[in-house]
Amino acid sequence: MKQAPIIWTNVLVFSITTLVAAIGVPWYAFTIGFGWAEVIATIICLGYCGMSITAGYHRLWAHKTYDAHPALQWLYAIGGAFALQNSALHWSADHRVHHRHVDHNDKDPYSAGRGFWYSHIGWMLRDNSEVNKTDYNNVRDLQKNPIVMWQHRNYLWLTISTNFGIPLILGVVSGNILGMLLSAGFLRLVLSHHFTFFINSLAHIWGKQPYTDQNSARDNGFLALLTYGEGYHNFHHIFESDYRNGVKWYQFDPTKWFIKTASWLGLTHNLRIVPEERIEQAKAKMQLQRAIANVSKRPNAEQLLQVLEHEYELLLARMQDYYQLKKQLLRQRKEELVAQYQAADFKVRYREFKHHMQIQQQHWQRLVTAFS
Repeated sequence: MKQAPIIWTNVLVFSITTLVAAIGVPWYAFTIGFGWAEVIATIICLGYCGMSITAGYHRLWAHKTYDAHPALQWLYAIGGAFALQNSALHWSADHRVHHRHVDHNDKDPYSAGRGFWYSHIGWMLRDNSEVNKTDYNNVRDLQKNPIVMWQHRNYLWLTISTNFGIPLILGVVSGNILGMLLSAGFLRLVLSHHFTFFINSLAHIWGKQPYTDQNSARDNGFLALLTYGEGYHNFHHIFESDYRNGVKWYQFDPTKWFIKTASWLGLTHNLRIVPEERIEQAKAKMQLQRAIANVSKRPNAEQLLQVLEHEYELLLARMQDYYQLKKQLLRQRKEELVAQYQAADFKVRYREFKHHMQIQQQHWQRLVTAFS
């Protein structure tokens, strides 16, 4: 089978930046040494690039999980060019195709089904027009955004000016131009690239699938540390409209924290979240599937399957009761339609329903564990 032609521009960019980072940075570190100015500047620039991709390119423009003030969008647009991952328009178009055709080797631009190397970086090194054709028909909403289109039209000079200009300015200020070019320039760019690329590759290979097994996406807490919260990829692929990736309060998702904090300052609004009920139902469904697979191998499989299905249906019923009552309670609090004694009675019922659901959840977890 004839291979697609090589995209030499991309090959040269990745090769040169990697070689300089792999050879020049260690050489400078051992012979001259980086100061705190270079270290701090590199971390800040790395964070700026990363958050521009995760909060801007990904959660704002590709998935429209929230709305952002123009001032914040300008910061994302500049930071996205600094990250050197193509324009927001192009990036979002590719990413929407990825979500629509995930794991489809002939349609997904960076399908994990083609292997780690291809999904990580290989898809950008060859002009596979059959898969990587971008016509922007799926980003017509973004074509109406003047900031996105300004960045798209001026992407080349923006990426050159930011990737050379910012490290040069920092170098002049710190008095160490070469050190800044190596650390805040080349090293920052290489790390920024591969941290993002890990989501296309490792996050579809390594991790758990607590919400769905209909695609290869995984939840991986370690990758979340490198990608500003993007590592919870299994959740994201089933609930892509949610501005959160780490849905639990303890999950490391600085992108979520940034978006939420910005909302208190009036910089973001209309933060979209998936109802808790849908999330819990997805988790229970996956647990049921795994339990059925394990139970089916046992001698008394038919009897155990009946128990599982009965408990699962009971769990869903308890969930429905609880969340419906929760919605009513929130509605009553908002509208203030009930008197104090009625509200007290309602809260008693609310606690009872919650208690029943928790007992059923505990029983379900013990059952699932027993069959694992």
